[in-house]
Amino acid sequence: MTSLTRRNFLAGTAAAAATLASPLRAFAAGSSFKIGVISDEISQDFDHACYVIAKDLGLHYVELREIWGKNLQVVSDAQIAEAQKILAKYSLQVTDISSPLYKVNWPGAPVSQYGSKEDLHGAAETTFKQQDEVLERSISLAKQFKTNKVRCFDFWRIDDVKPYRKAIDAKLQESAEKCAQQNIMLVLENEFACNTATGRESGTTLAGVSAKNFALNWDPGNAVMRGELDAFPNGWNAIPKERIHHCHVKNAVKDATGKIVWSPVDIGYVDWAAQFRAMKKIGYSDAVNLETHWKGGGTPEASTRTSWAGMKKNLQQADAI
Repeated sequence: MTSLTRRNFLAGTAAAAATLASPLRAFAAGSSFKIGVISDEISQDFDHACYVIAKDLGLHYVELREIWGKNLQVVSDAQIAEAQKILAKYSLQVTDISSPLYKVNWPGAPVSQYGSKEDLHGAAETTFKQQDEVLERSISLAKQFKTNKVRCFDFWRIDDVKPYRKAIDAKLQESAEKCAQQNIMLVLENEFACNTATGRESGTTLAGVSAKNFALNWDPGNAVMRGELDAFPNGWNAIPKERIHHCHVKNAVKDATGKIVWSPVDIGYVDWAAQFRAMKKIGYSDAVNLETHWKGGGTPEASTRTSWAGMKKNLQQADAI
């Protein structure tokens, strides 16, 4: 995959229109995957986002990161109560708390050139010393929203992480053990701006953190963005499959200048139909959540509808719905 053509984009837009004619709610319920969407990729209006997920896209699951323009780390108790009512209204289940845990610089290492405020998705910039508070808040949110998973990262990317890797792994181990005491699974996302960005790096990190409740949020799109253009199948092949317990779905291509940019799910370096088939083969039964990121549809909602059309097609090609 080298470029994104106008014809492909137009085809994706047409597919998006077609998908709205046939909601999949009953059909998706029969999938072995928990198919969902990160709500703020549709709208910051949480009620509207949930309506689209449940009524238009026909799904049962949602991932929580930002609601009403605020990261979950700073929403009020009243907003949490309102969000719970909305989830009940649309019969949606929360797959995980998409926290910003450990999206900070590692103490003592050179300040990273990769992290940005935009990557925090509405969360306030915090320091390493504040991360225990972020973890406790995330565990509390997980319990309030009736999920057993909290997403984390492993610190803004260091050009030479080797001198710090063992200490970072020890911190992840410690955090996983704290989560285990609350029956929470800590899922590390491979994030292009962090130290574990690719499938190959994910395999190495998982080998260094032995906690049974420490798992991977596999994101092949992020791996592509870091330059692992063969995230599937070769990056995937480097990961111990029994430790994958969450998945984000998005895609990326090279634009006309050679820069890697986000794209609709069914257009890009990641062959999602093949990825879904591989996940079925290993008996994967956790979440596969759309994280659109691509903004070519004009609005977040329109972009997500186009990306969902491609994702739905790929799921059908894999006989996953």
